[in-house]
Amino acid sequence: MAAPESRPAIIAALVGNLLIAITKSIAAAITGSSAMLSEAVHSLVDTGNEVLLLYGQRRSARPPDEIHPFGYGRELYFWCFVVALLIFALGAGISIYEGVVHIRHPQPITKPVINFVVLGLAFAFESASWWVAWRGFQKVRGDGSFWHVIRASKDPTSFMVLFEDTAALIGIVIAAMGTALTVQLNAPWIDGAASILIGLVLAAVAIVLARESKDLLIGERANPALQRAIRQAADSEPCVRSVKRILTTHMAPDQVIASLDVEFDDDLTIPEVEKLIGRIEGGLRDRHPELARVFIRPEPQRG
Repeated sequence: MAAPESRPAIIAALVGNLLIAITKSIAAAITGSSAMLSEAVHSLVDTGNEVLLLYGQRRSARPPDEIHPFGYGRELYFWCFVVALLIFALGAGISIYEGVVHIRHPQPITKPVINFVVLGLAFAFESASWWVAWRGFQKVRGDGSFWHVIRASKDPTSFMVLFEDTAALIGIVIAAMGTALTVQLNAPWIDGAASILIGLVLAAVAIVLARESKDLLIGERANPALQRAIRQAADSEPCVRSVKRILTTHMAPDQVIASLDVEFDDDLTIPEVEKLIGRIEGGLRDRHPELARVFIRPEPQRG
């Protein structure tokens, strides 16, 4: 299996988030900023998420075996769902908790200049990672609209890193504004409010990612264009009366299973039907390599 288009973006995000998490943690310890601590937790969670995405890609590439005859492709969807849960539970949960604690027990920010320097560096690093993720997403996107591509995509890793980096950039802006207002107005509770806002941003991103991953994990049909191509290819055979039903499902971003109910001419012998089925299956898999399995069931003619 070829390396997914999203892998360079995941690796870039992994390296960037690890360095940023360390830097933010040091800054949070020095300044006592709740928003900065939330940002450090966010970057640390994102680092773990990239590791899980790479792990999921590797596990999903394993070939079929006796226990899993259709392969392990959906394991990628499982780990993407886990990543969404981690963003929600750890990233959003801890950020909101820290914000509430800081509002109830506000503490002034010491050495705010450190916060601004760290946030500026983090913004630069995250922007570089975001650009890599955006370029990878554009290759997959083509001419489709942003949200349509997200909904139709069968590879959640192609947009997960982009969403994470976007949330990170928004969080950095919120943290910087929170620090500035806290210092300017001498109101430490604003820093806690900024932490809560960062948590809400992460929660919104996590919900979107969890929904998309859940749909793929349950099993989504193939692109309607592929279904139409399968029907046209089967209908083009001279001994096929009609294609009654086509069922497809994605086992992985590049692995589709298709099942066809086909009505053949009644005067065909069993060996002729078997030969025709083999020709249809072979032709479909030659034209559409993403078809990992094609099952054709002869449908009796209805009077």
